[in-house]
Amino acid sequence: MIEDLLSLTSQALVAMIPLLLASVGEIVTERSGVVNIGLEGILILSAFVSSLVTFSTNDPYLGLLAGALSGLSAGLLHGFISVYLRGDQIIAGVGFNTFAYGISILGLINTWGHHGASPMVSKIPFFGAPLYISPLLPIALIIAIICWFWLFRTSSGLRLRACGEDPRAAEAMGVNVLRTRFLATLLGATLTGIGGAYIVVGWIGQFTRHISAGRGFIALAIVALSGWNPALSIAGSFIFGFFDAISLYLPVKIQLINPGLNLTSLSYIFRIIPYLGVLIIVSSLFRRGRAPRDLGRPYIKE
Repeated sequence: MIEDLLSLTSQALVAMIPLLLASVGEIVTERSGVVNIGLEGILILSAFVSSLVTFSTNDPYLGLLAGALSGLSAGLLHGFISVYLRGDQIIAGVGFNTFAYGISILGLINTWGHHGASPMVSKIPFFGAPLYISPLLPIALIIAIICWFWLFRTSSGLRLRACGEDPRAAEAMGVNVLRTRFLATLLGATLTGIGGAYIVVGWIGQFTRHISAGRGFIALAIVALSGWNPALSIAGSFIFGFFDAISLYLPVKIQLINPGLNLTSLSYIFRIIPYLGVLIIVSSLFRRGRAPRDLGRPYIKE
């Protein structure tokens, strides 16, 4: 029983990392007044780029860096469209999700000649038996705490939050609203890019066409569930990571108890557990937090 609990906890800690990085990044972005629902696309694109770089160099750390840079590039695109061109932020995010999925599948076929998955690549090793923790876990936790401290305990964080609450008042205080929103979008997308790269070089070890599996949208749910608070997103990410771990653990455990039982046709039923958990928690435990007042509205400087 203890071994099972340790195994579930270990898997939950592994699964929570991309959710935590993406949700913390999106909290920073939304606190500035910009919404980016293209997290799913950033996870997919950064995962593909990291797998390609890691396959070419056999260095997972370069793959992680490449994923971060692809996230940064996505942030540049979304920030430019949303902040400076004053485009519809929802449409821009949906469009990027579609683009990222299509370009990654095209790259998968043209690079490796496969429609489903890339070859296995080198991974960043775990440490700390018996839990076997990824080195990115403490880094992600530190990033979440630093972002919380920055947003709520520093003057620069106050200026960023002012851009999401009342950009005209922020401008009257001398804040460059457009630049602040643009930089916040870059930071959020970069963190999400690291999360996408981690899925390949820190967890699965290869790129698959459905590798993000809705984690970008789960990260958006964590943003709202945490009340736009990076510290509380740690708990939300672990909860959803735990649901993910259960969905992988249950079929294996049932198969060990009853080897004659064929669970192949039931595998997709187990995989709905994380998404079912999202619906249950958000609908039953979510206390409606107040989103930044100017969230999603383009700022037109007078």
